[in-house]
Amino acid sequence: MDKERITIDEFSKIEVKVGTVVSAERVPETDKLLRLMVDFGEEKGPRQIVSGIAAYVPAPESLVGRQLAFATNLAPRTLRGLESDGMLFAVGEGDAFAFLAPDRPVPPGTSAH
Repeated sequence: MDKERITIDEFSKIEVKVGTVVSAERVPETDKLLRLMVDFGEEKGPRQIVSGIAAYVPAPESLVGRQLAFATNLAPRTLRGLESDGMLFAVGEGDAFAFLAPDRPVPPGTSAH
């Protein structure tokens, strides 16, 4: 299903940055949620991001140290009592599931353009 087209000005409002996952764990009593702590090189320290990717990540600790793409300027959202301060970018589902990630290491907080 195609979504409505947006203008480049609307798209430019989305802030996409690379973050380094510093911890990852399942959210208790859920089947889908992982709690990630992600370093974006911010003075305040890592951000908590809750993502519904548990079905695709059998070992959450395997994400630690990985650099992934996130939307970082979304309004925080509460999921199962946990505030999520960003959104992970991934594509596909099932065997086609994949994370969006840089092809080489970059400093945490590097912006997409």
